[in-house]
Amino acid sequence: MRRPGLPDNAATGELIVRLGLTVMISPADMMLFAAVVREESFTRAARQLGITKQTVSERISKLEEQLGVRLLERTTRRLRVTGAGATYYERCAAIAAQIDEANSEVQQRQAEPVGLLRVSSPMLYGRRFLTPVIAEYLARYPQALVELVLADRRVNLIEEGLDVAIHIGPLDDSSLVVRKLGEGPVHFVASPRFLSKYGTPSAQQLRSARCIGFSAFETWEAEGVKSRIDPVLTVNDHEFACQAAIAGVGIARVPAILCQDAVRDGRLKILFGPKPAGLRAIHVVYPSRLKLPAKVRLFVDAVAALAEPESMGRTGALLGGAGGSRTRGEGR
Repeated sequence: MRRPGLPDNAATGELIVRLGLTVMISPADMMLFAAVVREESFTRAARQLGITKQTVSERISKLEEQLGVRLLERTTRRLRVTGAGATYYERCAAIAAQIDEANSEVQQRQAEPVGLLRVSSPMLYGRRFLTPVIAEYLARYPQALVELVLADRRVNLIEEGLDVAIHIGPLDDSSLVVRKLGEGPVHFVASPRFLSKYGTPSAQQLRSARCIGFSAFETWEAEGVKSRIDPVLTVNDHEFACQAAIAGVGIARVPAILCQDAVRDGRLKILFGPKPAGLRAIHVVYPSRLKLPAKVRLFVDAVAALAEPESMGRTGALLGGAGGSRTRGEGR
């Protein structure tokens, strides 16, 4: 039910301005009046605003009726602004300029990154790849700010107020927009010293081997054989696991990007053949594609550039190929 004392158009939620205690004027009509005076024609104002000449005439007449003042003198050849109309035009033109400025400001914020961008990434990926991306982003867009959260855990973008996240591994949230960056190979590795002392295990012997894991009990698969391992060392950081393997603690299952240098210089050996023990998909995810802020769109494009062919020399050990963005059914 409409509240007593309000005009019919108030029920539609139209923005209105109260003059005195009784008259309500729509800013849209004030901007229309300013356009008519500026163009010196109902016809040209109608064409500019995409409405009919009759609509313009009716709205100006209604505006004059609401104000109780004649704003324009009409003849068959021209319009003439009255004294009251000239004074009113100055105010209306100022309001129209403020509205245009506000609209332009909002559109500019959509076109160029402004304000804080909150990003989450696994520690390894963030340390190895995001520093140059963030540095270039901040240099290019001086009104932008970035907060980077490095965490080897599942994050909830909405609940934690995050704009973008890098996710490695299976996706499980169907509400997010997903852009695949590539796939990261994983290898079983051990040091020559460890293999000399304990021997090189077969896939069947992995169950009883000394291993470095990420939980008290894990299931590893090598050459099609699944084994539940009981780690001698449990850690929560891949880089530490790799260093522990180099030190001879045990067999580790780590990303290729971490172990490639140690394999190249002989500090580690890849077990069970050169084929990766697995491939972990790498995605960048964000909550929605609808009216995507520039700060998100441009940052996602910058991260995705890591997976482009010309970047593969830098990231090929971690990224197996580039993928396109898509809206799922898939999330992080």
